[in-house]
Amino acid sequence: MSDIEKTKVAIIGSGPAGWTAAIYTARANLSPIIFEGLQPGGQLTITTEVENYPGFPEGVQGPDLMMQFKAQAMRFETVCYSENIVKVDFSSRPFKIWSDNREVHTDSIIIATGATARYLGLPGEEAYYNKGISACATCDGFFFRGKDVVVIGGGDSAVEEATFLTRFCNEVTLIHRRDELRASKIMAKRALEHETLKIRWNSSVVGYHGDDNGVIRAVTLKDTVTGEEVEKEVQGVFMGIGHKPNTEIFQGLLDMDEAGYLITQDNNTYTNIDGVFACGDVQDTVYRQAITASGTGCMAAIDAERWLESQES
Repeated sequence: MSDIEKTKVAIIGSGPAGWTAAIYTARANLSPIIFEGLQPGGQLTITTEVENYPGFPEGVQGPDLMMQFKAQAMRFETVCYSENIVKVDFSSRPFKIWSDNREVHTDSIIIATGATARYLGLPGEEAYYNKGISACATCDGFFFRGKDVVVIGGGDSAVEEATFLTRFCNEVTLIHRRDELRASKIMAKRALEHETLKIRWNSSVVGYHGDDNGVIRAVTLKDTVTGEEVEKEVQGVFMGIGHKPNTEIFQGLLDMDEAGYLITQDNNTYTNIDGVFACGDVQDTVYRQAITASGTGCMAAIDAERWLESQES
């Protein structure tokens, strides 16, 4: 391992939140170091066309958008390492973080490690990402206008996704493995009373089928009571089974909710440890959009800058 590096700001994670934080802290002459992690660019790197990010009227490919974020941050001399953080020590300042290749001591830390959508893990599933399979109705619903889709899940997220998709799709079917929704009473009532939303009870998706172009054309549904399997033609499959925040490394160090999302103070990005800030999907249980992640990345950068100034006075 090389010599210890020192910085005023270290950023862990490189999605919209992380890169925005890098842009702002770099322009504030804080010389940030950003660790891209195992998935540089975050979830947008596995997204095809993004049509709802302001400033791109014709849309932009997710990986291209992230490359532009990175280029802008690097223009202001952000130091970037394509490495994953494997250990942290927040017990005293300067904070200490370790990747496989280096140790960094930093006066402040911005955590932007994001969250990962939960998938079923069925054979061939990865091949259909962005080819009929999505985990974000708000992001991709527009592309499924007039098509038949299914939403997997029975909680609030699934019901919300399914209800949203009824604005665009010809047919929306909620696939739930039980005979009663897990969603809150108000969300369940909304789904049950919806005029066009269908619910397939006691069913689970156990297989995908694609056309000659490798795009989803059907799913295999299994009755969880009888075991009977049927094939249902669809053009879209939306995951509504939740997200997993990437916070394992911070267990026992930072305050989290029951799902593992980092808890920040109201109206700012402060965690329970002074000098450690969190932004983006790692602390956002509601919106989970690129634009909101960028916004909180900006907030974290400004919070870190002001906090550092307060330590010098």
